[in-house]
Amino acid sequence: MEIAQLISTRWSPRAFSDEPLNDAQVKSLFEAARWAPSSMNEQPWMYFYAHREDAGEFNMFIDCLLPGNQVWAKKSALIILSTTKKSFDRKGRPNRHAMHDTGAANVLLCLQANHLGYQAHQMGGFNPGKTYETFGIDSAKYDLVSFIAVGKPGDPSTLADDLKKSKTKARKRKEIKEFVNRIK
Repeated sequence: MEIAQLISTRWSPRAFSDEPLNDAQVKSLFEAARWAPSSMNEQPWMYFYAHREDAGEFNMFIDCLLPGNQVWAKKSALIILSTTKKSFDRKGRPNRHAMHDTGAANVLLCLQANHLGYQAHQMGGFNPGKTYETFGIDSAKYDLVSFIAVGKPGDPSTLADDLKKSKTKARKRKEIKEFVNRIK
């Protein structure tokens, strides 16, 4: 079965090279996210980011991650925080699709990174309270979705042994029959 190479070659590395992303490349990541489908075209996502070369700002992101993610994410070229607005702009009703829509935007961002020769690794391992405080995000209006480390894949042999093992084994995905059910 054939699927687009952009999809089949997307992965989540933990080893990154030193190669940075330029501003045009970063803008293209967010341009890809901008085109994600969303309920009522609400586009509820909001992103924050920093380049590794902007050490003070970059470390604000890294400090919000759980220690297991800090170890490797600090070597990425770019770090992103994705958030989503909880309510629709129109009438202020709760938007129960906001997380889904922001997830779709994040996937397009990750695929665009792959298209540029980079990879993106999404992380749910972070301290929510510290993240809300660090970035001054109103928790009544926004949910935190994920942090995303972006960079050129690096040499996995530079990783600690426990991470090296997980990133050098063959990728496995569930079989389609495990998650698809045709109803007749």
